[in-house]
Amino acid sequence: MSATSMPPGGQAAQQVAQQAARQEALRVALGQRILVLDGATGTAFQALNLTAADFGGPALEGCNENLVLTRPDVCVRVHAAYLEAGCDIVETNTFGATPLVLDEYGLGAEARRINREAARIARETCARFETPERLRWVAGSMGPTTKSLSVTGGVTFDALVGHFQEQALGLIEGGADYLLLETCQDTRNIKAGLLGIDAAFAELGVRLPVAVSATIEGTGTMLGGQDVEALAVSLAHRDLLYLGLNCATGPAFMTDHVRTLAAATRACVACVPNAGLPDEDGCYREGPADVATVLTRFADHGWLNLVGGCCGTTAAHVRALVAAMRGRKPRVLPSVPRGTWLAGVDALEITDDLRPAIVGERTNVLGSRRFKRLVKEQRWEEAVEIGRAQVKGGAHMIDICLQDPDADELAGVEAFLERLTRAVRVPLVIDTTDARVMERALTYCQGKALLNSVNLEDGLERFERVVPLAKRFGAALVVGLIDEDPQQGMAVTVERKLEVARRSHRILTQDFGIPEEDLVFDPLVFPCGTGDKSYLGSAKATIEGVRAVKQALPRCKT
Repeated sequence: MSATSMPPGGQAAQQVAQQAARQEALRVALGQRILVLDGATGTAFQALNLTAADFGGPALEGCNENLVLTRPDVCVRVHAAYLEAGCDIVETNTFGATPLVLDEYGLGAEARRINREAARIARETCARFETPERLRWVAGSMGPTTKSLSVTGGVTFDALVGHFQEQALGLIEGGADYLLLETCQDTRNIKAGLLGIDAAFAELGVRLPVAVSATIEGTGTMLGGQDVEALAVSLAHRDLLYLGLNCATGPAFMTDHVRTLAAATRACVACVPNAGLPDEDGCYREGPADVATVLTRFADHGWLNLVGGCCGTTAAHVRALVAAMRGRKPRVLPSVPRGTWLAGVDALEITDDLRPAIVGERTNVLGSRRFKRLVKEQRWEEAVEIGRAQVKGGAHMIDICLQDPDADELAGVEAFLERLTRAVRVPLVIDTTDARVMERALTYCQGKALLNSVNLEDGLERFERVVPLAKRFGAALVVGLIDEDPQQGMAVTVERKLEVARRSHRILTQDFGIPEEDLVFDPLVFPCGTGDKSYLGSAKATIEGVRAVKQALPRCKT
């Protein structure tokens, strides 16, 4: 609720309580049965042969989202048809209702109102069909926009966050039960959407469940390049209502991707396919029985918690899905511990079979004189080639450090990563002591980066600046074994290395909520040939310290 639309105190409290009860009922239902989402919205409107006048005039023809203002009765008719067919959830008519997309029709300033009205219409239509024993829920539809940060450009990360925030505000105010980022084609866009949603939650003082549904093309990846395994790794930090696949193809072509997703994510899984691929006339040929048969097979394999229909599906498709899923058990969420995963465009699991996992250090101004010179001269394409060469040479990830006191680190990181992330597919190690630079670097990462680093040298200060970034964007942490002890801050002996590791582990996992699989301890390697007597025996202590940390904290890495 916005400040202008908030009801009186008692009524507001009652609405919040009702909303919380509906959200809990939704989560419970996903664990008890396979829920059914509605069918297509756009093709449903096309079937009604609407005229330009219905959309608000020739300049607005085709802007389906504006129908919530000009022809709300048509929106009600589409929702009601799917509810009569038995679906559990209807989506709001807001697929393209960010200001970014609505600006193409001159309606960007109306985005919040359009989203609010769309959610209100869906909520009121659901209320006509639900009973205390059978609730019907509203999913606030948030499409991918017309821009992709990784592919097309044309919008900044921060601007995209703002567009999604504005859309989320309207959907929340209108009564959506959860928010759905759908038909996602670029994980950077997804992350911007999630941050925009978080900003809307903070502004309104409420929280709704959030789901994500991606589109896998015939190439086997999203347009941004990630496959479903990399997508699952990249979003593992979020407590999603579900993670799913929608659109793109008919259900049969989604088989391998749904199987992989069910094995890769700890969230519920959804599959919402098109009614096949469109023919040369734009018609979708797979009928209700065709779609239901394939999704039934997926359900019988134990892969699904939610099904539905995307482009070309009708109320008949939804009716067939409702019948097919009746009595079938939903996927049981896995409870096994996760491994240590990172991702760029491709996913990378750090296992015992990958020894050692190699970090390329040449894209580091402290590790390569040539790279430092190229950065200083802003010869970015040549600098990117150094990163590409590291990957060709066997690096599993590459270290990014532009921390030169004689240069603008933030501007350098932006210019370099804009190009590098289009040239390499491996995970990135973001190496900087400036949290502001670290945050900006993370906006260029589709996947799950490794942040280098945090430590207790200044008490909790570094943790408090960096850990929230890891939780917001999804990243693992390098943890240096050093603390604020004035006498022996850098852990030299085995005993001190283990002491600092245990303390850091406890604080990061218990106080900050970081999964221990996302911690990589740096036991500090001291040079053996300095002649400094205080470091005599430190090489042996480092080797034994690594072993001790691994034994004490086996789910972490070193």
